[in-house]
This record gives sequence, structure tokens and C-alpha cells, in this order.
Amino acid sequence: MASPSPVTPTPLLKDELDIVIPTIRNLDFLEMWRPFFQPYHLIIVQDGDPSKVINVPQGFDYELYNRNDINRILGPKASCISFKDSACRCFGYMVSKKKYIFTIDDDCFVAKDPTGNDINALEQHIKNLLSPSTPYFFNTLYDPYREGADFVRGYPFSLREGVPTAVSHGLWLNIPDYDAPTQLVKPRERNTRFVDAVLTIPKGTLFPMCGMNLAFDRELIGPAMYFGLMGDGQPIGRYDDMWAGWCMKVICDHLGLGVKTGLPYIWHSKASNPFVNLKKEYKGIYWQEELIPFFQAATLPKECTTVQSCYKELSKQVKAKLGKVDDYFNKLADAMLTWIEAWDELNPSAQLPNGK
Repeated sequence: MASPSPVTPTPLLKDELDIVIPTIRNLDFLEMWRPFFQPYHLIIVQDGDPSKVINVPQGFDYELYNRNDINRILGPKASCISFKDSACRCFGYMVSKKKYIFTIDDDCFVAKDPTGNDINALEQHIKNLLSPSTPYFFNTLYDPYREGADFVRGYPFSLREGVPTAVSHGLWLNIPDYDAPTQLVKPRERNTRFVDAVLTIPKGTLFPMCGMNLAFDRELIGPAMYFGLMGDGQPIGRYDDMWAGWCMKVICDHLGLGVKTGLPYIWHSKASNPFVNLKKEYKGIYWQEELIPFFQAATLPKECTTVQSCYKELSKQVKAKLGKVDDYFNKLADAMLTWIEAWDELNPSAQLPNGK
């Protein structure tokens, strides 16, 4: 009698998660990710020349959008989606119909843990999102919901239930996510430190969010994950994910949602050109000295009970307080409103308190 074949476990959230990938090239990198990504639906946002044919390895379930598609679907509102910049990925967030999003760059490969095993980054992100966050009181054993950990002595029992996790921010081995000046002074530096930890970013604390290894609960926080106006025709680049991170964190703090950072790691394979990056970042390096205090001081009225209403209020504050820094922020504030209008058109049922 033949022994029964082993049962393959159903991948976590197989029908509830989309993988969003921005790209300008063939997606050969997916071969390495095939064991982890193949069960899921991919949304590929093609940047640059829409006439270029992007090859996707066989066997993946995907939809691909280029600039012509974005213009067709959004019409005049397509102006809020960046061109010639990976910020175009947020169009994928908007057209997704799933509860969760995982986004990754096409130069990111499967990393190995210290024992030499491949890291299933997507699975770890899902575990982060499905367990609560603890933004109101720091646990010195980091994530108390991980196996083998718990709340330490002195942690208030009234806070141990935690809050819903809206965002899971992963890290990178090999090429660190540095700005151009740091790249220039440390051209050979590589991140080899694998830190086996996940922690909740405390309430009131901002962080520089990187978009190349990121997952979030689209229903809880999706409308705040706008990567701004970057790239072609704009005076700034490489601040798209950070802008989304600052806006998102202010809104999560207001709505009582959590953000985790740490595991999982991916392998970031190539460093972008530091001189090209410096040209993109130049104004942002100056502007961020105004932006950070703005977001640190930003407060939202209690009447703002949805992500959309919070985001609209934040856009008003951007125009009122950052418009004087540079006219670009007036354009960005208008684009923030356009983004929300487009989001609500494509997602008419998602306008409930806290995205629930």
C-alpha cells in the first residue's frame, strides 16, 4: 500500500494578499521567490516607457499595469501617480481588492538566516500583521507575542491586549538603505548583522520607512500609503516611501494602530548610483529638517475617525505649514487630496471608521 503523499499546507492569507512590484525590467528575480510567491496574486506596476514589454516568468498569477493603464483608469486623477520613480507602486495599492499588501523591489532576493535556511519574508510579514502591536508601553523583550517571549514584569496588564498592527516594516542584508552622502563615504559597507527581533515603534516616534520590503493591512491603513509626487517633473526623489511613512505613522498614532519593524530580512542585491541619488535627494536632505518637526508636531482632531478624513486633514496642514518651505508642497498637498478622491472612486465601500 502506497504511503499517503504529504499534505502541503495552504499558504497564509493566500486569497487575502496581493504582492505589488514596481519595475522597469524583466522580472527574472521572481524565480528565486517562486517557492514563496507563486501561490499569491501579483500586481506589477511598470514604470517608464509603456511600450516596453516586461517579461514575467511563467506560472505566476499576475496583472500588469503601465502608464497608459494608469491614465485610462484614473483619467485626470492619474496626475497624482509618480512617473519614472518607484513611487508608482502605490497605484497597485489602490487597484488591489485584497485586505493585505506586500511590496518588494525587483533587486531584492531571498536572504538566508544565520543557520543557512532561506527566509520566507512574506510569511514573517504576515505573522507580524496578524499579531498585535504595543505602541503605548515598550516591552524590553521586544515583541511579546512571538513564540518564546512574553510581557516582562512591570508591564501594565491593561495594555497587554495590544492594538491592531497596520504596518510591518522589514529590513535588508547586504546593501543597506543609505542616503547618498552616506553611500559616498561608505561605498563598501554591507549589512551582515541579522538581528532576530521584531519591535513596535512607540507612539509619537517617527521612523524612515523603506518601501522595498514592506507589508500592510490595506483595510486598516491603505489610503495613507501614498508615496507622494516624485520622479519625473518633480524636484525630489527617494523620499516617496519616507513621506508615506511619516503620514502613516501620524495617522496610526491618532487612530490607535500599530507599526512593527525588524524581521523579516531580504537580500538587497545592488546599490544605486550615489551621484544620481544625490541629485534626487539634494532638496530632500534640506527639506527634511523642516519636515520632521512638522510631523512631530502634527495633531489630528478627534472628528477624524477614518484614514481618509485624517489624510485630508494632514494635506491641509501640509499646505498651510510646508507650502512656505517650497511651492512643491502645495502641489503635493493637492496631489494628496487627488489620491484620496481616486482611492474612494476605486474603493467605494472602504470609507468606514478605522478602515474597518
